Amino acid sequence: MADPFYITTAISYPNGRPHIGHAYEAIAADAIARFQRQAGRDVRFQTGTDEHGLKMVQTARALNRDVAEYAAEMSSYFKQMCDTLAISYDNFIQTTTPSHHRASQALWEKMEKNGDLYLSRYEGWYSVRDEAFYDEKELVDGPDGKLSPQGTPVEWTAEETWFFRLSKYQQPLLDLYAANPDFIRPDSRRNEVIRFVEGGLNDLSVSRTSFDWGVPVPGSDGHVMYVWVDALTNYLSGLGFPDDGDGMRYWPADLHLIGKDIIRFHTVYWPAFLLSAGIELPRQVFGHGFLLHRGEKMSKSLGNVVDPGDLAQAFGVDALRYFLLREVSFGQDGSYSAEAIVTRVNAELANAFGNLAQRTLSFIAKNLDGALPDRGRSEEADGILIEEVIVACAALKAAFNDLMLSQGIEGWLRGVYACNQYIDAQAPWALRKSDPERMNAVLGTLVRAIRMLAIAILPVVPAGAGSILDQIGADARDHAAVDDDGWYDRQRLSDVRLATPTPAFPRLELPPEVAA
Repeated sequence: MADPFYITTAISYPNGRPHIGHAYEAIAADAIARFQRQAGRDVRFQTGTDEHGLKMVQTARALNRDVAEYAAEMSSYFKQMCDTLAISYDNFIQTTTPSHHRASQALWEKMEKNGDLYLSRYEGWYSVRDEAFYDEKELVDGPDGKLSPQGTPVEWTAEETWFFRLSKYQQPLLDLYAANPDFIRPDSRRNEVIRFVEGGLNDLSVSRTSFDWGVPVPGSDGHVMYVWVDALTNYLSGLGFPDDGDGMRYWPADLHLIGKDIIRFHTVYWPAFLLSAGIELPRQVFGHGFLLHRGEKMSKSLGNVVDPGDLAQAFGVDALRYFLLREVSFGQDGSYSAEAIVTRVNAELANAFGNLAQRTLSFIAKNLDGALPDRGRSEEADGILIEEVIVACAALKAAFNDLMLSQGIEGWLRGVYACNQYIDAQAPWALRKSDPERMNAVLGTLVRAIRMLAIAILPVVPAGAGSILDQIGADARDHAAVDDDGWYDRQRLSDVRLATPTPAFPRLELPPEVAA
């Protein structure tokens, strides 16, 4: 049986429609999932929506909507976004399902059995927008009063509540970080979390009585679980927890991919809950950066919030996926604009790789009746190119294994550029009359190189790279075998004819209707 690999995104809070930040996380997770499937892993990829909490109640009330109906409608937009962006999730979870409620209550009962839950009274600062509690020392001064560290409004809250003994887990968490340096990545996030935990942990309020939209606390009428207890449990409930079924073979999660603004919930609260419940911890939490528009954080007041579906329609899904993964150094903040998308995609994907494939395959279709050429007369340059492409594809693989997505694509591009230098130097169009045997060798070398490059970049641009592979007849069984040199001879002897190719990565134009 293949080695399991379980990857999750943070489940999105659907009190508004999806924005480009949601799309960025989903695309990154999808590329990683596809890459691991290529490597032969048994991948489980989960995303979804977190539909409970006070913020949902207030948003629905302001719109005069039933909160359950509103949550269902808004969740559908996030699923639609994933489907539009070719996100290959295995499970799209919604926290309103009965199975998720049962899992959350089972986790609660395990923590209670361990003596880590007690009933008391909470008085303190709470941010509805963040769904987070803040200590007085964490607050910052705003123009109209105190704000959270995220710059969101806070309000004084006082109510009866269940508490989780988070303070009990301060040293176990510090021991966890010390023993597993890669548990939190990148290092900047790890250092931030360690400083927070070293500063001391207070027990955490984990239930609310001021509203009833949430998972009921077992055996405690009038209490619903704090939304983050419920939300984090999705990583287990999506596998069938608390039942010990087939889905639980994917646990522990190999990677929780999340935004840096929710790193505390995933690296302090979540492992503490799991330690209390006696459940194995996830292997890694990676907090990626924010996506900015022209260097500015997106907000409705600035008018720079763009629907990812609009961007995909304007530029194409592959182009958007490629730009986001190539442009942003994974783990850091990044910026986008319509001009940046067009410039990057045209230079690298359309002109460099797309044009390389198009002119090579068009030349074969036109001059060889679509038949792959025989081996011809090889020269040293052919072997050098193939080796350069193999090294470039290996660079992408090594970088993706380390979640260095942009650097992996940069390594892959070295192979693309090597092919373009090779075709210009060898000039098969000139060899057509002067040396057909040598032309055959050049074209055959290029087809082999293009196939390897297309397979390597398939997790990033599945439609375009898949189109190239389809056009040269590289079926699905070959998509993981980047350096299988025997493929070319098998395909050549199969008498398959290549049709006149269609461009896999057309050049982009700057659309006037997209916010620039």
